[in-house]
Amino acid sequence: MKLKTANYPDTSSAVKKMLTRKPPTSDDAVEVALKIIQDVVAKGDQALYQYTQKFDGFPLSGGNFRIIPRETQDAYAEVKPKFLKALKHARRNIAHFHEQQLKRASVNWKEETESSVIVGEKTTPIGSVGCYIPGGRAKYPSTVLMTALVAKIAGVPRVVVVSPPPISPEILVACDLAGVDEVYRIGGAQAIAALAYGTQNIPPVDKIVGPGNKYVTAAKKLVYGVVDVDMPAGPSEVLIIADHTADPRWVAWDLAAQAEHDPDARVVLATTEKKMAAAVSKHLTEIVKDSPRKAVMEKSLEEALVVNVKSIESAIEFANKYAPEHLEIHTEHPSEVAEKISFAGAIFVGENTPVAIGDYAAGSNHTLPTSGAAKFASPLSVRDFLKTTSTTHVERAGLKALSETVETLAEAEGLMAHKESIKARFK
Repeated sequence: MKLKTANYPDTSSAVKKMLTRKPPTSDDAVEVALKIIQDVVAKGDQALYQYTQKFDGFPLSGGNFRIIPRETQDAYAEVKPKFLKALKHARRNIAHFHEQQLKRASVNWKEETESSVIVGEKTTPIGSVGCYIPGGRAKYPSTVLMTALVAKIAGVPRVVVVSPPPISPEILVACDLAGVDEVYRIGGAQAIAALAYGTQNIPPVDKIVGPGNKYVTAAKKLVYGVVDVDMPAGPSEVLIIADHTADPRWVAWDLAAQAEHDPDARVVLATTEKKMAAAVSKHLTEIVKDSPRKAVMEKSLEEALVVNVKSIESAIEFANKYAPEHLEIHTEHPSEVAEKISFAGAIFVGENTPVAIGDYAAGSNHTLPTSGAAKFASPLSVRDFLKTTSTTHVERAGLKALSETVETLAEAEGLMAHKESIKARFK
């Protein structure tokens, strides 16, 4: 296996392609998702039964589409003790991180802008949230913790999980540890429609989060406005900055870890060392050869790119332009490099901090902006499950002091009832 190489800032077409990547769009997915949403709105639960049988081959009915407590209890007996211990460990760290986040995010305040005019903000949790947990290629109990647990920490009263059947015992245990209120055996665009519009037996939610395939992503875009949704999930991606101190074998393993996610995963290495590409390629050949996800990794690595840079400063410049989902820093002074990064979903500082640490157990959230969205978007956090409301309290003296200003501006905009609503209070 030989990785493609390019130079920066002498931008080749390969580098330009990386820097101008866009989230994947699919007109056919939008068309399919729209039809499914319309059917769920019209037929409710019956449409869920039909689509679940069609896409998942699962005989869904009113008696089995919601997970009951006994099934969750049975799930504990089916998972390995080692898995349960690991999941609880990850839960502790994820909870700790987001509890600290909540202390900083949930702040109510009031301030007097002028005498007798008091304004402020109050922060409250969203009323209900739906979390989409993918099935298919792999099971993701960690995503339950990164979405549903965070919503619960934010104080959301009703948290719902939807996932395509059959739902693994690992996901059910994660739901229980996260404090999920309802779990339904539904997936795809039909699950998004049910969460947004509700059915006979599934009350609608106020916000939907969680990754999914192109049909799930299309459905989330279509229901936005009826409910809030999180960021669209593009292909997973990693950029590694490496200098002469980097271990090529470790770099190769971290690139491989990203490549095994998905055939479309984006894998990039920016290095000051010309020999790094060959060394990493050699290790990747051995890693991929023995991988149970060989086909997925090979497809992803076909588009992998090694970007040769003349200095760490150039690598930093490239990273900020690329705005990766995950950024690993394998350099002599990684903290100094991290300080100069403005645009990345998550930064993994130093050679002992692979992405996998953040994916599972360090505590920070693994639901991150992709496809360059890190230039303007942030990781999923408790803030995504909170809303602020402004408050205004004006006493009589304050109303008098503001009256002429408000009346003048209202008249200038031709809104005479606004003006008169002030004057009426002084007649």
